[in-house]
Amino acid sequence: MDNQILDLAQRIVHYIDEKKGENIVLLDLSRISSICDYFVIASGSSSRQVKAIIDEVEDKLAKDHIFFAHKEGYDMGRWVLLDYGDIIVHVFHEEERAFYNIERIWKDAAIINIDKIVNSNI
Repeated sequence: MDNQILDLAQRIVHYIDEKKGENIVLLDLSRISSICDYFVIASGSSSRQVKAIIDEVEDKLAKDHIFFAHKEGYDMGRWVLLDYGDIIVHVFHEEERAFYNIERIWKDAAIINIDKIVNSNI
C-alpha cells in the first residue's frame, strides 16, 4: 500500500472536517477491489454544504496540482463524487447517505481510524 495515497486520503478527510462535514469515514478498499484504494465518505446537512465541502477539497488539492479525473452529481448537490484515481470521495446529503448506505455495500473494507486526522493541523 502506497503511503502517499493514504496521506492524500487523510488530507481529504481533514479538508472535509474543516468544512464541517459529518460522519466522515475512510475505507481501505485496496485488498478487496480494483476500483480504487480508498473511499472517503462524508455527509452534509444541505445541498449547499455538500457543494461547499466538494469545493474545499477541489480547491485545496488543486493548489498542490492534484486534479480529479471525474466528477458527478455536483449540480444537484445530493451525492457528489470526485474521482482522484486511487481515491474516490463521496459527499452525500444526509438523506441520500442513509438511503444508499454505501458503507454497508463495502462492509468488507477496512475502516481507517480518523480520530487523529480530524481537527489536526495538516
